[in-house]
Amino acid sequence: MALVPIATQGNFLHIYDFIVDADHIDDFVKLFNEFDYGDNNPMHKSAAQVKDGVLCQDVTDPTHFWLIAEWSDIVEHARIRKILAEELKPAFIKHIKGTGFVPHYAKVVSSTPQHLLDSAAAKA
Repeated sequence: MALVPIATQGNFLHIYDFIVDADHIDDFVKLFNEFDYGDNNPMHKSAAQVKDGVLCQDVTDPTHFWLIAEWSDIVEHARIRKILAEELKPAFIKHIKGTGFVPHYAKVVSSTPQHLLDSAAAKA
C-alpha cells in the first residue's frame, strides 16, 4: 500500500457538497471541466492552492457531487471564490440545485507522519 496522505496537516480542505439537476449531469461535468481546466480559472493561479481539486460523484446518487481541494490559505480561497461568483460566473453553476456552490472549510488536523512516509518509501 502506498502511503501518500490526501492532505498535509495544517493545511485546509475546501469541500463543496452539492446537487446537480438530474437532467443535466453530463452537461454539468462537461462545463465544469471546460472552466476548471481552462486558462480563465484564477484558482489554479494561486500559490495558496496546494493540490488541485477533485470532483467526486456519489455512487448511490448520481446527482450528488463533492469538490475537494487542498489549500494553505482559506482566506485567499474565499477571496478568489468571490471573483468566480460575482465576476466570472462559470456556466456550470446553472446546473447546481438548492443551496448552490458554497464550500465548507476543514482544517487538516492529522495526516500520515513524515517518518512513516519515509519508512514506507524505503521499503518500496
